Amino acid sequence: MGFNLKKIGPGLLFAGAAIGVSHLVQSTRAGADFGFGLIWALLLVNIFKYPFFQFGPRYAMATGETLLDGYKKLGKSVLIAYFALTFATMFTIQTAVTIVTAGLAKSIFGDFISTEIWTVIILSICFIILIIGKYSFLDKLMKFIIITLTISTIVAVYFAFQNTSQQISITQVFPNAMEFGFLIAFMGWMPAPLDISIWHSLWAIEKKKSDTEFTVKSSLFDFNVGYFATIILGLGFLTLGALVMFQSGEDFSGKAGEFSNQLISMYTKSLGDWSYIIIGIAAFTTMFSTTLTTLDASPRAMAKTTTLLFGDILKRSYLMWILILITGTILIFFFLKSEMGLLIKIATILSFLTAPFYAIINYRLISSNHTPKAWRPSMKLHVLSWMGILFLIGFSIWYLTIL
Repeated sequence: MGFNLKKIGPGLLFAGAAIGVSHLVQSTRAGADFGFGLIWALLLVNIFKYPFFQFGPRYAMATGETLLDGYKKLGKSVLIAYFALTFATMFTIQTAVTIVTAGLAKSIFGDFISTEIWTVIILSICFIILIIGKYSFLDKLMKFIIITLTISTIVAVYFAFQNTSQQISITQVFPNAMEFGFLIAFMGWMPAPLDISIWHSLWAIEKKKSDTEFTVKSSLFDFNVGYFATIILGLGFLTLGALVMFQSGEDFSGKAGEFSNQLISMYTKSLGDWSYIIIGIAAFTTMFSTTLTTLDASPRAMAKTTTLLFGDILKRSYLMWILILITGTILIFFFLKSEMGLLIKIATILSFLTAPFYAIINYRLISSNHTPKAWRPSMKLHVLSWMGILFLIGFSIWYLTIL
């Protein structure tokens, strides 16, 4: 299959949603605190989560319906559990990504506007884009954002290697009991929370409406492109943290504005002051894309779930859920002010602890009679799924026992 940018869509939306807090914040912090010592965790969690993310577009294109339709076929209780879990986590997740975006906006465009006001402005812009531009605009915008970010990060990593004087050690480390919480938070959103597989199935169905040649095969190729991009950029941000911040005596701030300044200055130390605007815009567009995609996906998923559970009782449920999410996000934000570190920790740990649920349900659905036989997993994918489920359950239980 030749590479055709028009055939790429939901995979880059997946990457846009994934490459955000997990990369800009968590991967950079992992490099700053542990050097190259947590590469094992980054690679392992990407490998073990892979099948469960891939089952989203696989199921959608094989059946012509979303994972949520499939969940209903497994039993209404599964859909109700999804509804409850999403409602419990979506506000924290949206606030965590928006607070980082607002902090970056304040750093780049001047701090004469507070982080709180920037949050309202950013959410308003996202709302207008989603209501007027809809999916097709989101699809086109993401291609530009991901390509820009990938190029700027690779260039920054190259110059960081050129300018470093420290001895590079790739000795892998396992965090002690005090640091274990960070490890779980790091893996919770690396490359993304598992419920993004549901978002991906929704985006794949949307893509199919405008591109009838978008098949199971092309959707899996599209997914692999997006997934590979998230791994490369995760390693890139970890490398930058390791080369610029590790053993520098500096710690990343838990406040959104201060963290954003540190992040951009980390790049400019590697590339030079000339790069401030380029890097600032790349970092901001990354986080803006995550804010935009999460603001689209959670309401889209909740609207679909509401319809499946209660029928068409609400005519514009997508719009209603966007407004509920924006209101909840602003309330949490103003309540916690700019406690970015705490918000991210809560959101990422919640995502890791709910990951086994999504892994088991996605695996059950793709292996069942609800999926055409030709598109059920191969034996290799079955084995990787079993290992992934054990990995996610094992780490969750371990974390809960040492709390």
